Amino acid sequence: MKKVIVFLADGTEEIEALTPVDMLRRAGAEVTFAGVPAAKCTCSHGVKITADKAACDCVGEEYDMVVLPGGMPGTLNLGASEDVKKIVTKAYENGKFVAAICAAPSVLGGMGLLAGKRATCYPGFEEKLTGACVVAEKAVRDGNIITACGAGAAMEFALLLVAALYGEETSENLRKAVLA
Repeated sequence: MKKVIVFLADGTEEIEALTPVDMLRRAGAEVTFAGVPAAKCTCSHGVKITADKAACDCVGEEYDMVVLPGGMPGTLNLGASEDVKKIVTKAYENGKFVAAICAAPSVLGGMGLLAGKRATCYPGFEEKLTGACVVAEKAVRDGNIITACGAGAAMEFALLLVAALYGEETSENLRKAVLA
C-alpha cells in the first residue's frame, strides 16, 4: 500500500486538500491528513477540519508522496513549518513524489526543488517558482514533481497524483467513476 501525507494548515483551500485525500484513498493509498501545527485547522473559507494527526508527529515517517494544498494564508503557514520542510526534503531526496497546488508550488520553489522542472501555479506566483520552467497548464508532472494551478484544477491534480502512484488505468477508472 502506498503511503501519502497531505498537509492542512489554517487558511488552506479546502477543495485543494480534500479532493486529493478523497481520490487517493479511493485508489487504495494510506493517506495521512496532517495538520500544521496542530490537527485542528480552519480553512480559507471557514470550514473547520480535524486532520488525522499533527505534522510534527509525522516527521521521520516514510511516504511515497507528499502533497501541499494551497490557499492563503495556508501556503504561508506550510512554508513556515520546519516539520513540513523536513518531510518534503526527505521525500524529495529519496526520489518520492512531491506535489503542490495553487500557491503552494511557491514553497517548493523557495526550497529549490523546482530547478529545471516544468511547473505551474496560481497566476501571480510564477516568479516564486525559482528555477522552474513555468507552464500554463492545469496540472503538470515533471519526474517526481507534480504541480497544479488552483482550486478549479483540484480533480485533475488529484487524478494526476493517482496516476503517478497507481498508473493511468487506475486514474482513468476513478475519473469515470466520479465524473460519469
